[in-house]
Amino acid sequence: MTKQGRPHAAMISAGEILAVSSTNLRIALWKNTTTVKSLLHSGQALFIAWHGGAAYYVTLECEALPPLKEAKYERERFSCRVISVKEDRAKYADLTSGPAIQLHEPESVLKRWSETLEELKQ
Repeated sequence: MTKQGRPHAAMISAGEILAVSSTNLRIALWKNTTTVKSLLHSGQALFIAWHGGAAYYVTLECEALPPLKEAKYERERFSCRVISVKEDRAKYADLTSGPAIQLHEPESVLKRWSETLEELKQ
């Protein structure tokens, strides 16, 4: 939510989110972004994922984690608790994909994602 109380949408890559358990996620976001400001302000997020022909809307409560002194990338990290999950499935059709991406520099991006996920485990 923005300061005006409106939802703020942001894309999170596979290398920026980690499931710690079935009810807890951690996310790492670039500092000073609108998404970070929104999360610090409201502590609320809505995570949307597509799987098995359906969309899933996961309501989260998030709180900032302390900074890592040895972090390779300057990120804000959040611990998020799952509040609710809603499955959205059409009777007449299956969702066949969510957003698809083409990485410009796959090796460096995948390396960065791997390092970020390791830092989220801390």
